[in-house]
Amino acid sequence: MNWLTNFVRPKIRALYAKKDVPDNLWLKCPNCEAMLFHRDLEENLRVCQHCGFHMRIDPVRRMQMLFDGGEYQTIELPKAPPDPLRFRDQKRYADRLKEAQSKTGRPDAILVAHGRMDGMPVVVAAFDFGFMGGSMGIAVGEGLVAAARLAVLQDAPLVVVPASGGARMQEGILSLMQMPRTVIAVEMVKEAGLPYVVVLTDPTTGGVTASFAMLGDVHIAERGAQIGFAGARVIEDTIRETLPEGFQRAEYLMEHGMVDMVVHRKDLRRTLSKLLDLLRRPAPVAEVVAMPIAVAEVEAEAVPPPAAAASKDGREPAGEPAER
Repeated sequence: MNWLTNFVRPKIRALYAKKDVPDNLWLKCPNCEAMLFHRDLEENLRVCQHCGFHMRIDPVRRMQMLFDGGEYQTIELPKAPPDPLRFRDQKRYADRLKEAQSKTGRPDAILVAHGRMDGMPVVVAAFDFGFMGGSMGIAVGEGLVAAARLAVLQDAPLVVVPASGGARMQEGILSLMQMPRTVIAVEMVKEAGLPYVVVLTDPTTGGVTASFAMLGDVHIAERGAQIGFAGARVIEDTIRETLPEGFQRAEYLMEHGMVDMVVHRKDLRRTLSKLLDLLRRPAPVAEVVAMPIAVAEVEAEAVPPPAAAASKDGREPAGEPAER
């Protein structure tokens, strides 16, 4: 038995052997390409510490971020037909749905929940871009209608957080029909006198932008979010002009009046709670006290100026008005 081969060499190899490192410990920022440690990134709400780029987050993380103590209750959404047109491209649409459901653990691209935000009851409907690009099909339309009905039932504001590429092409005209349905759902909330706020995240495009996403009482956008209908390349090819820098980004849209405010993700919950509090309780928190007005000032305002005291024949009065 050779002790160098059987004992010393394994010890030396163990010292220099490469250890298995999980692949998800470090992530690269898509904007500045900086390497970010996963724990630091999660603590910063998936916002790059170097350039401030807002990465996409799933609806569960979004709900935990918005509700008090991260506590909320989801509702079961109405079931939609899985493949109404029996659509098939490179894959069957039914197979694509099963893959997305197994990947995300959700039946479709929307999650509806209710809870409290600074003690105020609120209903939130958040999209999952990881589920077929957050596309809007029948199930998403049913989810938004259910969220509107729940908001009216609970007398609570409705907050919608879209992250979508638009209508779902595999459902054809049935997906386009969800655009007017979601508009009717928004009108239900507004007719009940409840606030409807939209938080625009990256990306919000297509039929989602052309329907409920641009009907909010207030539009809040995350920094750098892409918001628009058609893609920038399609627009450039159509109008044959070069688009300005930052076109379809949240900051550009706020400068041109399509977005009310652009908020950092860490300030989103505080901004929403203050906004909803103002919309739900517009009356001042303290008693309104009337300011006393001096009697002399009231009498002085009641007496017309000398020019107005002219006689009927147009002549000025003979002397100055007597002092009171």
